[in-house]
Amino acid sequence: MNTDLKEVCKDIRCGILTAIGHLGVGHIGGCLSIVEYLAVLYFDEMNIDPENPRMQGRDRFVCSKGHAGPAVYATLAERGYFPKEDLLTLNQGGTHLPSHCDMNLTTGIDMTAGSLGQGISCAVGAALGSKIENDGATIYAIVGDGESQEGQVWEAAMFAASKKLDNLIAATDYNKLQIDGTVEEVNGIAPLDKKWEAFGWNVINVENGNDVYQVKAAVDKAKSNRGSGKPTMIILNTKKGCGVKWIEDLGTGNHNTNVTEEQAAAAIAEIRGN
Repeated sequence: MNTDLKEVCKDIRCGILTAIGHLGVGHIGGCLSIVEYLAVLYFDEMNIDPENPRMQGRDRFVCSKGHAGPAVYATLAERGYFPKEDLLTLNQGGTHLPSHCDMNLTTGIDMTAGSLGQGISCAVGAALGSKIENDGATIYAIVGDGESQEGQVWEAAMFAASKKLDNLIAATDYNKLQIDGTVEEVNGIAPLDKKWEAFGWNVINVENGNDVYQVKAAVDKAKSNRGSGKPTMIILNTKKGCGVKWIEDLGTGNHNTNVTEEQAAAAIAEIRGN
């Protein structure tokens, strides 16, 4: 298993591009922006076993921004949960890799992704269940910044703090873009860190959420928060489409866009050359 985190990030990005490029369309921007967080969790931090994906007491991950499913699939394939060739079946008939994560279809998925806001609620429930079972697990989640306009996110935040779920580490993909424009234009959420603090969470700001070592340091710091009685929110300041210049340059247009196999191949060459 490759444990060079920078190289792992390249591998995951290439997997995302392979899957979406073969399909021809997908939520490429928000997949590429969360790669570093996924690499840190699955290749450095989480207590998991691809040979025993339902291991009792394992750490769990919930992708609340469900349209980033291809990023999770590329990570799981790289980690050995299923063959990388399966990425070519993304969102096609009979696939076990649907557009949004489905725990009943995909080995390694811990929670099905539903409407925005539901995933973080499920992560809170998993953290509470882990506390009751006293199984020692850490529950991780990723939330979108546009998703953070949903009221359900804040109901979950309030409940998690109330129940002192310090075994819950969530992150926000704060790329500041959503399908209809910038997050601030649509429904501003700043100052995001102060909001989470006001809801009783420990907050860690990461200046560059696409620097894998900054992300690792933040997750390590969050894990040291165990015993404080507070859940942790890591705010990752990311770039939507990170790693591929033409996708980055699309801005709000990279939320869901066409990607040809030729474009994907060129982007993979760009990534491998960096």
